[in-house]
Amino acid sequence: MPNNPPDEGNTVTQQTDDQPKALKPALESMTLLVAAVIVHDKATNRVVLLQRSENAKFAQGLWDLPVGKSEPGEPITETAVRELYEETGLTVKPESLKVAHIIHGAWGVEAPNGFLTVVFAAEEWTGEPENREPRKHSQVRWVDANAIPKAFVDTTASALHHYLNDGSEVSLDGWSAA
Repeated sequence: MPNNPPDEGNTVTQQTDDQPKALKPALESMTLLVAAVIVHDKATNRVVLLQRSENAKFAQGLWDLPVGKSEPGEPITETAVRELYEETGLTVKPESLKVAHIIHGAWGVEAPNGFLTVVFAAEEWTGEPENREPRKHSQVRWVDANAIPKAFVDTTASALHHYLNDGSEVSLDGWSAA
């Protein structure tokens, strides 16, 4: 083992076993992991969007990408595939997803310790968009990429516009400027 001095103020216990011990999960301070998917039909320059219903937990009435929280132990690509199907009925293969954008939020409605949203782009899918969660969404439909609604969830709107304009791949939300 390398003989590195501990950081000031931190207690370091030297590992004596051959196998390193796993750290206990930081359940009380975990950052929420979220996946979103931009389904982009490049041939017609359309994207699949959903409009949140008045019953949604947040952003009532606003437009959004298909998006949802990761389940414990679920890889983020599986979260994207599952949430896209649950919300829109569209099926994509995990290996066809491309990272389009990363959003790191300092806090969120269900994420007081912050959230990380991995926004994927999918250019291959099967099925036609349908509203599979009518209690959460008032509609799901194709929208022309040049006519994205203004009433859109800020973080995912930014990610979508960056993707469509080949812009920045990381957004910070709610962090103080350093």
